[in-house]
Amino acid sequence: MNSIFASITKAIPPVNKEGYPFIAIAGLITLVLGLFSTSLFWICLGLTIWVVLFFRDPARVTPVNPDFVISPADGIVSYVGLVNPPLELDLPEEHYLRVSIFMNVFNCHVNRAPIAGRIHQIVYTPGKFINAELDKASEHNERNGLVIVGERATIGVVQIAGLIARRIVCWSIPGDELNAGERFGMIRFGSRLDVYMPADTVPSVAVGQTAIAGETVLADLSATGDNSMLVRVG
Repeated sequence: MNSIFASITKAIPPVNKEGYPFIAIAGLITLVLGLFSTSLFWICLGLTIWVVLFFRDPARVTPVNPDFVISPADGIVSYVGLVNPPLELDLPEEHYLRVSIFMNVFNCHVNRAPIAGRIHQIVYTPGKFINAELDKASEHNERNGLVIVGERATIGVVQIAGLIARRIVCWSIPGDELNAGERFGMIRFGSRLDVYMPADTVPSVAVGQTAIAGETVLADLSATGDNSMLVRVG
């Protein structure tokens, strides 16, 4: 019996503390409505389970290589190309390689540092809540940008709120030293992460690929090349 219980416990991923209030509210609603309707009880129980899974925070094994840029989010790679970085990041006015990862409501939403380094600045920008899959979300949506100075390069990573997401959470502050793959924040209920790297960085992922936060290598900073064909038009 103990071994069965241990196996079940091990199979359930840990939950991030940000989810505790939401899980408690969902559980309470389930119990209250269950007093009046069995059907509502089962529907709400299903939603409660989804809330628990949404706030899951599993352990990840991050590759140990200072040249690797690691995915900061779980999701689908929705964009790979050269763009000008957001003005608020105060990066040099030149092209950067941007890799975008879109997180749907079923992905784990804990965000992790793409490289090891010191947070130079964090800039919050209010904005709209249009679909985070759209390219214009990088400029118009509510977002929170971090500039991380690493051993090999300075990287920008931007948390972007989406159509459903209404709350960007960042646990780090300027001056913090982060390890690659270390948790720094999350976005609730659907969103996107943009990573800005030097323009000559060769990407290791393609649009449509599934990325895993803290594990998937987005690019190798030691592998440089000509990315001129990736420049965004318009």
